[in-house]
Parts: sequence; structure tokens; C-alpha cells
Amino acid sequence: MMRLTALVCGLLLLATPLVGAAQTPDSLPQDPDAVLIEELVVTAREIGPAWWRVSDGDSTVYVMGVPSVIPKGSGWDASVLERRLEGANRVILPFNNASVNLLTAPGAVVSLVRLRSSSPFEESLGEPLRARFVAARTQAGQGADRYKTRNGMAAALLLVSDYRDAARLTAADPAKTIGRMAAARGIRVEAKTYDAAPLLAAVVRTPAEAQRACVLEALAAVEAGPGSAQAAARAWAWGQVRDALGGERSYERCIAAAPGAADLDARLKADQTAAIVAALRQPGHSIAVVQLRPLLAQGGVLDRLGALGYEIRTPAED
Repeated sequence: MMRLTALVCGLLLLATPLVGAAQTPDSLPQDPDAVLIEELVVTAREIGPAWWRVSDGDSTVYVMGVPSVIPKGSGWDASVLERRLEGANRVILPFNNASVNLLTAPGAVVSLVRLRSSSPFEESLGEPLRARFVAARTQAGQGADRYKTRNGMAAALLLVSDYRDAARLTAADPAKTIGRMAAARGIRVEAKTYDAAPLLAAVVRTPAEAQRACVLEALAAVEAGPGSAQAAARAWAWGQVRDALGGERSYERCIAAAPGAADLDARLKADQTAAIVAALRQPGHSIAVVQLRPLLAQGGVLDRLGALGYEIRTPAED
């Protein structure tokens, strides 16, 4: 039986930015954050990961951009972070958690029932797609019964989640580490949890052609291996922003096909922007952690803050 947490991770924890677009049977929409604001994509002057500075009078929020996924145990220089934690008002972590609440639990259960099947997903596939799926889930260390679903998107998201676990890739860090460091210093830590029920319902409603495209995208990601994520993480640790943006984007492109994706994307970015604006109302400084592409894309968090009139300085200026 598929775990709710695994599907939720596939929908939100591992893929924050979402948009809607048309797709053909064997393709997915363009990366939702493909268009970047080039003047923000710079190499950091200071050692370690890159920081952007958002200011308003006597208040500043230091924003660390982070990859959507990095190898577990990745090393990075935290000296700038430790310095900025001193005297910080708050630390804002990425808004990418999901859970089922009591009011929406019945709907989530209905969605899970609709996603389940009595037979493994691979039995619904013809060759050579079936052989590729079997090889991929074997590489992820999972048996056929793990994917008892009739829904291609659910199977694909679960497959990539399992593969990332097997490849020791995580979407939890570095935010989890930063949150722990802040809490140890008694600094207020902010995060946001979204309702998982609508996310599960979106998977159920995804058109068949988009489900197939998502399966193909997931297989390509597993077959390619963790090399691009590893290279992006190394670049991120050295403040090399452009190269840090080169990690694989299978989840983001896959989820872009889900119904309601554009609305969720707008909500996530608006919420992250609003949290930074609230921090800027308090004199002193705070820290925010935002995934790199939603941070730097057109319509992203920094673009929204700039449109509100806040001063933004890049890592090259800091």
C-alpha cells in the first residue's frame, strides 16, 4: 500500500514550484521556473553558499538560496550563516511541508482509495516501458508491490522518491540543519504546512497523457543517476549560483502537469514573499531560506519583493 507521506513528498516536499501548461503525450511542460532574472544569477563574493540581501530602512532579511535536492551529508561552509544567526529576529524555512488535517482527512482517504490498485503499476505497461520501470524500481531497491496503483503520476512520484532515498539525495537539507541551528540559539523558526488532501486529489485528476509523460520523466531521472544533483550541490556549496541551478528537475516538470498547479505555485511564492515582508517590518535582521529557482525566477520571490519596492543586493555585492 502506498504511504500518504510518500505521495505528499512527491507533490510538495520535493517539488515546490508548480505551474500549469499544455503537454503532448510524451512531453511535459517547460520547467516552471526556467526563465531566470539574469542579474540575480551571480557568483558569491563570500565563502560558502550565496546570499541575497533584502532591505527596508533599518531592517534586513538575508536570503539563502538552496537547491531543491542535495546529497545527504553534503558539506558546506556555515561560517556566514553562523555570523548572521547572531542576533537574528527569526529564521524562515522553505514553505514546503504538507500534512492531512482532520477536516480534510476523508477527502484524502478517498483520493488514496482511487489511487490504489490490486496489481502493480508495471503490469499496466507494455514493453519496453515495463522493462525500464522494473529496472528503475530495482535500482531504487523496491519490489513491484510497492507501486500498486493505476495512476502513472503517483507511480512516477513514488519511484523518484524511492530512487532519491536509495541514492542518498534529500530535499530536507540544508533547511533542516539551519532550523536546528536556529532553534539551538533560541531563535524563532517559521515554517508553513499545507493541506495534503487537494494535492492528492490533483494527482487523481491528472490526464492520462500527462501521467505517461511523468512516468517517462521519472524513468529518465533514475536512469541518468544522481550526477547532476551532486554537481549542483558542489557548486552551491561554493557560491557558484549558475552551476548550482543545473540540478535535475524531474519533479518540477512532472508536477507542472497536475490540475491546479499554477494556483498552488502562486500561493507558495506569495506566502514566502509575505513572510519576508513581515520580517522586514521588525528592526534588525532575519534569515530566510528559499529554493534557488523559485527565488531567482521571473515572478519568483525576489522579483515580487523588488516589485514591492524593497532594496535587493546580490551575492556579488554582499
